[in-house]
Amino acid sequence: MSERTDAADGLDAIRKRKLDRLQSGADSSATSPAGSGEVPGGEESRPPTEPVAIEDEDSFRSLLEEYDIVLADFSATWCGPCQMLEPIVERVAADSPGAVATIDIDANPDLAQQCSVRSVPTLLVFADGEPVERLLGVQDEAILADLIEQYA
Repeated sequence: MSERTDAADGLDAIRKRKLDRLQSGADSSATSPAGSGEVPGGEESRPPTEPVAIEDEDSFRSLLEEYDIVLADFSATWCGPCQMLEPIVERVAADSPGAVATIDIDANPDLAQQCSVRSVPTLLVFADGEPVERLLGVQDEAILADLIEQYA
């Protein structure tokens, strides 16, 4: 359990740094070009209510930069358990305080390799751009929701 405590302490430090960056960026948002998509006061945009289909490494990197918490679902169209997990991931995305990404390993093999995905489905939770949790196989909706909430 001390690993969980250490992880929680680390997350608190990450949250504080992120908050400091957001607050210091609030002053510069007043000079941002019109239509830049920034919310006044340096507030982050709300996470999407549907899973974001990742097209390439750049779109994944952008999602990790935009949202503090990201649940990444690595799957394949030919994978039966992945198809069973799909509606669960969609429900989690609808209520999640973080963003949910779906990544087809056949369309993005390099990204799957970079994230050390060896089997599908693999779910990774990222906090402040860093992987913090890994789950293999079909998971219960409550487990995923609780895991995301833990890092939010």
